[in-house]
Amino acid sequence: MSAYAKLEPENEPETLLWKLFNAVCRCSWCYCCDCCQKQPEDDPCPSCTHVDSERQQEDDRRCSVDSRRSSAVDSRRGSSTASCESRRPSTPAPVIDMKPIEFWTASTNKEAVQPRTPTRRFHGEFTQFSDVNKFQPKLYDVVEHQKELTDDEKMARYRLGKIHFSLEYTTVLNQLIVGIIEARDVALPMCNDKQDLAHSNPYVKLCLLPDQKNSHQTSVKRKTQHPVFEESFIFELPYREAQRRTLLLSVQDFDKYSRHCVIGQLILPLEGMNLIKGIRMWKPLQPSTQDSPALGEILLSLNYLPSAGRLNVDVIKAKQLLQTDMVVGSDPFVKIQMLHGLKLFKTKKSSTKRNTIDPVFNESFNFNVSPAMLCDTSLVLSVWDYNYKCRDDFVGQLALGRYSSGPSEMTHWNRMLHCQRSPVAQWHSLHTREECEQISPASAAVS
Repeated sequence: MSAYAKLEPENEPETLLWKLFNAVCRCSWCYCCDCCQKQPEDDPCPSCTHVDSERQQEDDRRCSVDSRRSSAVDSRRGSSTASCESRRPSTPAPVIDMKPIEFWTASTNKEAVQPRTPTRRFHGEFTQFSDVNKFQPKLYDVVEHQKELTDDEKMARYRLGKIHFSLEYTTVLNQLIVGIIEARDVALPMCNDKQDLAHSNPYVKLCLLPDQKNSHQTSVKRKTQHPVFEESFIFELPYREAQRRTLLLSVQDFDKYSRHCVIGQLILPLEGMNLIKGIRMWKPLQPSTQDSPALGEILLSLNYLPSAGRLNVDVIKAKQLLQTDMVVGSDPFVKIQMLHGLKLFKTKKSSTKRNTIDPVFNESFNFNVSPAMLCDTSLVLSVWDYNYKCRDDFVGQLALGRYSSGPSEMTHWNRMLHCQRSPVAQWHSLHTREECEQISPASAAVS
């Protein structure tokens, strides 16, 4: 019998004390009473033995549950692996490095890591570019910029003359005033059909690029290589806009019986110049890529009324017409000819505007055209300079309708057909008679 059996109490008070003792006992005995005596080491405390047995049972239950779970997971993995291996070919499965996902608190001190840009790899397609003999070294040569010539070097190289002009901007009126003062040593025109090669008849045409429509022109100085103009022209625009523009001065030669020739030009950017203070300078002329000056532009409006069978042509105005009179300027008027097929049906004329190359007409002309005839109708418009004593001078021409003289004229006619009962206005550049006759049979039919 164990030594602890002698210590178990028989009455109820001693039983309560025994329970209290077991609650506070930690494998050591107290010596406060006769029943408490030191026991040998091989006979443990009954209360501690009871507690240890309960802990051991709890650990056994946890181990059994963990073992059952791990066996179930292993069985599922084994079955899925077996099924996947039965489906896949006999090639070994790739090894995937599964790294654990790390969670941390966002910190403002850490740098944001950008994803790496995927690089494009060439496999078989690169072989067609790998031939070294196909490379052209000339395409990769660095072209050095040509050294800018000085004014004296330009005068010695081109020998086209020089021009004297002034620039001044008025902030009160928002106007840029360009003064054409004079020119010296103007070269002779390079035209083979000139009758008088001893002298030229120069004049200056000026504009602010990129706007070439708002241009001005000086008077023509007859038979001189040192013309004196003393003329001023005004361009209305803000100061900041004037700083972004480029001044174009084109010196041209007037010829009444032939096409005008461009002698030389000056292209001058206005950026960085003190236009408010005012500038006067001499600049040499340089060669121009334009062989002959433009003939001018005309603004037309077309409107067709199908119910009335009427075609309305409005001649609004023209701009920068080619000057044909040296002294008194030009007296332009417009002639309109309507053709059905290549047969002339009707001819009408506008009024004559005196002594101007920028006439304003604002005149309307009506032609009776049925809807069935409209698709075969053509209009030939020509600008003329009126002369009192001799034959009128031809300025320029264009054709609209079936036999148009260019893509711009054809576009205007098609817009009128799609927008019937509504006027359609558009600017047109004038052409020479030879150019129109080559493109439009209607122009050749009325010449």
